[in-house]
Amino acid sequence: MGLYDLSFYDVINRNAQSFANNICWHEFDDDRKLTFAEYKAEVDMLAAGMSRAGILKGDRIGVVGKNSLEFYLIYGAAAFLGAIVLPINWRLSADEMSYNLSDCEPKMVFADAEFQPALESKREELSFIQSYYNLKDDNGSFNPFNSLINEHDLLEPAEVESADGFVIIHTAAVGGRPRGAILSHGNVLLADFHFGYHMELTSADVHLNLLPLFHVAGLFLVTSTFHAGGVNLNISKFDGSVAAKLIQNSSVSLFFDFPPILETIIKAAKDESYDISSLRAVIGLGTPETIQQFQTETNGHYYVMYGQTETSCLASIGKYDDCPGSAGKIIMLGDVKLVDDYDRQVAEGDVGEIALKGPMVFLGYWGLEDDNRYTFRDGWHHTGDLGRFDPEGFLFYAGRKAEKELIKPGGENVYPPEVEKVILQHPAIEETVVIGVPDPKWKEGIKAVCLIKGGETLEAHQLIEFVGDRIARFKKPQYVEFVSEMPRKTDGSIDREEVKSLYGKA
Repeated sequence: MGLYDLSFYDVINRNAQSFANNICWHEFDDDRKLTFAEYKAEVDMLAAGMSRAGILKGDRIGVVGKNSLEFYLIYGAAAFLGAIVLPINWRLSADEMSYNLSDCEPKMVFADAEFQPALESKREELSFIQSYYNLKDDNGSFNPFNSLINEHDLLEPAEVESADGFVIIHTAAVGGRPRGAILSHGNVLLADFHFGYHMELTSADVHLNLLPLFHVAGLFLVTSTFHAGGVNLNISKFDGSVAAKLIQNSSVSLFFDFPPILETIIKAAKDESYDISSLRAVIGLGTPETIQQFQTETNGHYYVMYGQTETSCLASIGKYDDCPGSAGKIIMLGDVKLVDDYDRQVAEGDVGEIALKGPMVFLGYWGLEDDNRYTFRDGWHHTGDLGRFDPEGFLFYAGRKAEKELIKPGGENVYPPEVEKVILQHPAIEETVVIGVPDPKWKEGIKAVCLIKGGETLEAHQLIEFVGDRIARFKKPQYVEFVSEMPRKTDGSIDREEVKSLYGKA
């Protein structure tokens, strides 16, 4: 580690000094609480055990589980050792989990009991995994979590640089395959800085941790609150009524919102007479109606943003009221330009691809050098998203580029070709186009427009279940429309834009 380097473990060490006796983590499920000093001690002991089990700097550590104190301890221990955490989306199918694990070949894997059968079914394909552990010590058939806690052979932290990998988060399946985005220690600390500055985080804040720790938004608002010396109040499963009661009883001050989280909490608070006025800051992608209701009823601020995993969650941020409908302004430690298909900067007010440069840009996709060269061409990270600037510099999101069309139900990323590939496996389907449509609950829903083969019959619910049985269930369509013919271009190919125009309603 050089003079100018700082790692996430350095923050753990610093906070154990600066906020030693303050609570840093409150586990709602079993009411466990850890101070910053206790968290560091647990991290040090877990790191010693992992080292004894063979984990070295640069090794990957897989985690398949819901949010828990143990999950967050693994992030800390990995930072101590210079290892890289590989969190797996537990909503994925066994095949999808296996693909992401095989992509990065972790040496050690932790899993909740409910996801262990999926891993067991893929053991032969996952022969590179040397050891399996329960994510919660008394829950599961793998090695006990506490067997890694080593109180006697404590180590010195590894030499970790700011540019070393901290976490690999797989993004949605572009071209049919997920890509592992590598985020560095520098990325996470700078994300903490931006969240902390804009949302004015302090040691008095209480963050209700609702989003999964495999998602960049969930992880980085946790680390930002931790960095500021605040409390992370963790629940493993979202329930609107439980969340509203916790906000009242624990004076929760902030959380990250993907529809319908905030709407559900507001409704529960109203129905059950909970006071959620302690909420002073919510950030996310809410609808205007829900945002306005929240701000009116709590006097809190809603923060809007644009970002992706590859930009360490943020490329722009601001208060909703500063410019309703926008995604805020460019982050302080970054620069954004909008470019056309030839990477020429577009005129003010025109739509172009959002490109970012600066220290918030990720390290690249794991093992995909050709993709990295293309994504980072001309010294900019090309996001595949479209946007426009207004005269005052506010960024407005304008969708995805055609080659990277994306549907975002409830904050998840779903690429249409991935769903179309599964639908076309059904023997009754001749052709299909999957599109995003407005959805009252998830903000954007998945709709499959399908042409059935002659002589075949199929009900919408049958196709929905067919898809849900083969890939992660959040990727299955909520809506299906059967058509007698597909609109076509002059070359005979399906006209996707015309499909959207004709069938783009739920």
